[in-house]
Amino acid sequence: MAALLVPALLTTACGALADGDRGVPLNVFAAASLAESFGALGRRFEQDNSDVDVRLNLAGSATLAQQIVEGAPADVFASANESTMETVVAAGRAARPAVFATNSLTIVVPAGNPRDVRSLADLTGAGLTVVVCAPEVPCGTATEQVERSAGAELTPASEEQDVKAVLNKVVAGEADAGLVYVTDATAAAGKVDSVAITEAAAAVNSYPIAAVEGSAQAEAARRFVDFVLGSAGREELGRAGFGTP
Repeated sequence: MAALLVPALLTTACGALADGDRGVPLNVFAAASLAESFGALGRRFEQDNSDVDVRLNLAGSATLAQQIVEGAPADVFASANESTMETVVAAGRAARPAVFATNSLTIVVPAGNPRDVRSLADLTGAGLTVVVCAPEVPCGTATEQVERSAGAELTPASEEQDVKAVLNKVVAGEADAGLVYVTDATAAAGKVDSVAITEAAAAVNSYPIAAVEGSAQAEAARRFVDFVLGSAGREELGRAGFGTP
């Protein structure tokens, strides 16, 4: 059965194997926006690879990259943008990353859109509580690019360390609007409404994946990377709303 790796971070279990029937642990560090799709992929991978116990560690890509560079026991890293992956490659902790998906931003608002938000420009108005990702994480970098493209400057009430934190504040009614990935809005359909951003095309994120150098489970890590890059990965990621590279 898949286990939680770092309880302090956004984590999830993948597997459904009985206790005592676990395979070797495979620690997959993945961007928070991959929670639903990698949860499904982890379960499918375990069904086809009974010798492996997939353990997901989900958080902001920058946080995960820092952990890996500092020696965290990761076997696979999937980042929400290429520049964050490059910090891990530059540190000698990953090699030959491959892009497996793309994603872009949208506005999410509480169900029913009570503040009648229609565009990014609407988020600059007085009286709206807006939340975004912090600039150092991929969704924050994309937010800044979208702002520049739209010629709009947001004044957020908070800057969160991962996209799920932004989404959760809107779902909880703590914010009138937030900028999240299209896939996160899709996963939360019914809890939030989404408002398309025409300028989102200026900030499409490419998601790379790589086996981590020095992994004790190098062969299993290679198999998982190939699985994500293959037809099963395309199927699950497409279902979640990710684009293909």
